[in-house]
Amino acid sequence: MEIYVYEGKNEEQVFEKALADLNVIENDILFRKEKIKGGLFKADTIRFTIVKLEDVQQGIKNFLSEILKLMDLDVKFESSLREKQINIKMFSDNNAILIGKNGQTLSALSTIVKQYVFNQIGVYPYINLDVENYKDKQVMHLERLAKNIAREVRNTKQPVTMENMNSYERRIVHNILTNFKGVITESEGEEPNRHVVVKPSE
Repeated sequence: MEIYVYEGKNEEQVFEKALADLNVIENDILFRKEKIKGGLFKADTIRFTIVKLEDVQQGIKNFLSEILKLMDLDVKFESSLREKQINIKMFSDNNAILIGKNGQTLSALSTIVKQYVFNQIGVYPYINLDVENYKDKQVMHLERLAKNIAREVRNTKQPVTMENMNSYERRIVHNILTNFKGVITESEGEEPNRHVVVKPSE
C-alpha cells in the first residue's frame, strides 16, 4: 500500500491539494487527519495520511492470500468498491472451513484484515468480507427477522431487544427499518454485548 502524506497550515487547502495531486475524490481514499502542535511562535500544522482505496483493496487481497495459504486453502477473490466500502468475496475449495461455525472464522478474518489496515494507516476501513453468498443469505435472513420484529412491535406497542450483534449486522437492521412506519431502532449496550432495540415510535 502506497501511503501519501500532506501537511500545511490550512486544512481545506491541504486536503484539496492532496485530492488534486492524487487525481481522486474523497470517496476514493482512506485518510487520517492529525493536528500537530506548533512551537512557541509557530502555528499548528495539519497532516493528512492518505491511501487510495483501490490500493487498500489490493493490499487486503495480498494479505488474505498469505493467511489462507497457511490454512492450506486455494482461494479466488472477487472484489468491488462502493461508497467507501471494500467488498471482497472469497471462493475456495473448502468454503465450510473459511466460514467456520456460525461464521466465526469469516468474522475473525474480517477483524484481522481491519487491524492490518489500521496498523498501516491508523484508520479502520469499511470492509465486507464474504464467502461466496454466505453473508448475502445472512443479510436476507436478518432483514426478514427485523421486519417481523418491527411488525410485532407496531402491533403490541412493546419494545423488543434483539440478540447481540456486531456493528455490520446492527447497521443492516437500522437501515432496513429506517422507513418502517411505527417503529424506531436504537443500539444499546457495550461491545461485544451491543444489540438493537426496536421500539414503538409513538
